[in-house]
Amino acid sequence: MQFPESWLRALVDPAIDTEALAHRLTMAGLEVEETQTAAPPFSGVVVAHIVEIAPHPDADKLRVCQVDDGSGQLLQIVCGAPNAAAGLKVPLARVGAELPGGMKIGVAKMRGVQSAGMLCSARELGLSQDHGGLLELPADMAVGVSLREALDLDDTLFTLKLTPNRADCLSILGVAREVAALTGAPLRVPSAEPVAVTLQDRVPVRVEAPDLCGRFAGRVIRGVNARAATPEWMKTRLERAGQRSVSALVDISNYVLLELGRPTHVFDLDKIKGDLVVRWAHADEPVTLLNGQTLKLAPDVGVIVAGDTVESMAGIMGGDATAVTLDTQNIYVEAAFWWADAIAGRARRYKFSTEASHRFERGVDYANIPEHLEFITSLIVAICGGQCGPVDDQIVNLPQRPPVRMRLARCHRVLGVPVERAEIEQIFTRLGLPFELDGDTFVVQPPSYRFDLSIEEDLIEEVARVYGFERIPDVPPVARAKMRMAPETLRGPHALRQVLAGQDYQEVVNFSFVEADWERDYAGNADPIRLLNPIASQLAVMRSSLLGGLVANIVHNANRKQSRVRVFELGRVFRRDGSVADGPLTVAAVSQPLKLAAAAWGPSVEEQWGAPTRPVDFYDVKMDVSVLFGKRGADLRFVAAQHPALHPGRSARIELDGKAVGWIGELHPRWAQKAELAHAPVLFEVDVDVLEQGLLPQVRELSRQPVVVRDLALWVDEGVTAQSMQDTIAATVAADARLAIVQQSRLFDVWREKNQDSGQVADSVKEKSLAFRFWLQDTESTLDEARVAECLGIIRDALIQAHGARQRA
Repeated sequence: MQFPESWLRALVDPAIDTEALAHRLTMAGLEVEETQTAAPPFSGVVVAHIVEIAPHPDADKLRVCQVDDGSGQLLQIVCGAPNAAAGLKVPLARVGAELPGGMKIGVAKMRGVQSAGMLCSARELGLSQDHGGLLELPADMAVGVSLREALDLDDTLFTLKLTPNRADCLSILGVAREVAALTGAPLRVPSAEPVAVTLQDRVPVRVEAPDLCGRFAGRVIRGVNARAATPEWMKTRLERAGQRSVSALVDISNYVLLELGRPTHVFDLDKIKGDLVVRWAHADEPVTLLNGQTLKLAPDVGVIVAGDTVESMAGIMGGDATAVTLDTQNIYVEAAFWWADAIAGRARRYKFSTEASHRFERGVDYANIPEHLEFITSLIVAICGGQCGPVDDQIVNLPQRPPVRMRLARCHRVLGVPVERAEIEQIFTRLGLPFELDGDTFVVQPPSYRFDLSIEEDLIEEVARVYGFERIPDVPPVARAKMRMAPETLRGPHALRQVLAGQDYQEVVNFSFVEADWERDYAGNADPIRLLNPIASQLAVMRSSLLGGLVANIVHNANRKQSRVRVFELGRVFRRDGSVADGPLTVAAVSQPLKLAAAAWGPSVEEQWGAPTRPVDFYDVKMDVSVLFGKRGADLRFVAAQHPALHPGRSARIELDGKAVGWIGELHPRWAQKAELAHAPVLFEVDVDVLEQGLLPQVRELSRQPVVVRDLALWVDEGVTAQSMQDTIAATVAADARLAIVQQSRLFDVWREKNQDSGQVADSVKEKSLAFRFWLQDTESTLDEARVAECLGIIRDALIQAHGARQRA
């Protein structure tokens, strides 16, 4: 919210400077995000009067002006502005003046004619983007006066960053209330005497939706002059508050919105056909708004209807059907209270926002509507003229604001400071919070404009803000600090990120909302969770897998000539999880598990002289997954299975302790071709809750005896997997005490006959040779050949019996 300091000081003028005022507001919770002057720095510019004007002797578009700058001597200035004319008062940059951007003015010759200064446009002074001609000043402005002083260009513009609960401060009056409470300066509330009622005309209004509109007021004004000029003081305030001047009627409505926080709407009375009806919209009911946009409304959007025509979206924006123009003569001014829940989110659903909806969805004062209607009426009559009808005020359904109780002891305990009861009474009085005392309990009646006061803590916050956070002393904790040991078996998200970063992956953070095609292609999800109000049309559903975002990251980098990409993401996915009862309704439940996914594409290692260049493959990423699981990596099982996003013959389900915990594999050729990738990336996705569970290190004796290494190669059928044979080895070692000396085993070679690879052997007789390496060691004595041979024989016999293997010669 932006506003000029002069406007604020017109309502409350504390005896503090601009910097102190900004600091007070910030410390009270109304953060002053920025302060700047109304105009950029410039000097040497004064108000001047063009006395005479003559054509330039050597240029058709230039004219020679004789200008009075208040010095007692006319200055000759060459000007090319189309609106330069005798009798006009304009800004003059004297010789020696410095304009925004560092331009300095000196005496110059323009086509042979000397020019002692420069007549300025608003754009040249940094006041606006208007460069159509000279900035025309009021005729009664004194010549020779500094332009900064004449136009109050040193006025400071405040930009507040308000929290959503402080809707009462979305107006100059609301901020002024705060300043008065913080400084004790008197508050001047804008008001107006009721205008004389000379007409009895009324517009019948029927409110059919009390859950939409709680109060509706309006009045007829006839004979207005819509072409009347907006007063300069009002235009200046509006422009410095970031509002563009449109016309007198629109400007007055915007002015009341900014000063009082009261959104109003002005209808062209002659365009209203029939009675006004306030109701919820019908499904797909059309409306054309003031901005020219035509919408089809949903049934939960409020409207004001005249006959069969929707005149406006209630509390959001007026309709084009009854918009005022410069030819408007009769108007109907409306001010209403719309329930916040009935307005919230509706404008954003249709991808726009308005000043009115921004206020109504946070809560607008419902008690002072007639007074505010009198205020806007007085401005309209004073500027545009006209005759007024009576105020038609319908109270339908106003909020019930129960009193809020605050215990004095509770306030002291929360703040940690024994604020005196008398000071709290003074704080509530300055804030305009009516209260009664019930012993040591304050019973406060929230004002109609304070929707943020509902519980005890809200009142304690008010006390703290006005008392001053800077006055609350820094007190060390009463309890002794106790350091807790980090659990050895748990790994947090940062530890997991560190492991993958050590494996040469880079972290990415993608949107949780993705394209619907991604869910279908990469997750096989035909019914994803859809967003009601997506930030972009293509990002319309919630992700149930992280893989789609990683593929998009690879495509993005590949399109920018990156040859090697390794990325990972740790984030939540969103999946339907049955349904739950919510009162009388049954709603879909959503689970949000945490996942860790990664993708590798391009060479397995950076290009270097010490290693040949080869593309990353399934087994490279499989090793990264094993490292990620740490000591539990040896217990992982990679079971061949199909996944919608992965290559049907090069993908596996990751299992741990018999439970599926993730997936790994190459991207499906169809999706790699669709993404225009030269080769498929390798991806994996695992559950974070499993990764976080580690194993406690086990202490064991280190043997001083030498290690014996032996190899065992076996022929097995092509369909036998290496994993099944390793499982047999592990089960055999665990079951036989004689095999306790077997410390480790690992598959190190796979070999097939050449004619087998060429397809000359029938599938029924295809075999492969799997070679395993064993490390044997005893803690007590040196192993002899007989004991080693016995152990390998037991393992060999178990493999032969379980898998039909035969030892390779």
